[in-house]
Amino acid sequence: MLVPVDGSAPAHRAVRHVVALAGRDPSFEAVLLNVQPEVDEWSVRRVLRPEEIEAMEVSRGGDVLRPECGVLKAAGVRFTPLVAIGQAAETIVSVATEQGCDGIVMGTRGQGLVAGVLMGSVSTQVLRLTGLPVMLIK
Repeated sequence: MLVPVDGSAPAHRAVRHVVALAGRDPSFEAVLLNVQPEVDEWSVRRVLRPEEIEAMEVSRGGDVLRPECGVLKAAGVRFTPLVAIGQAAETIVSVATEQGCDGIVMGTRGQGLVAGVLMGSVSTQVLRLTGLPVMLIK
């Protein structure tokens, strides 16, 4: 299962749900993903080299992943932490496919389908873009 996390309370609830799922299936494995937006500001790109910007983005993603890695590790859940750079929904779907995931478990703020569609929530976009099962945790 792919579990995208962004440091929010809904994402943390998704990780806790994954712990419960893993408790039922000893072969369960998770891919814990943080997606960092690509730094595209001219003022930053003028001063830093592309590899420095990427290192900064990966470092920020690692900071977001760290507490959730601790939760999975403490529960004995096998997982792979990943940081990717790009648009959130598209990157989540792409990584899920590349990693051969059977599904996606992600947190949602629970604003409802109509509000999600109108506001373009990441979870709504993921549902639209993927053919994989998606479990939304409120």
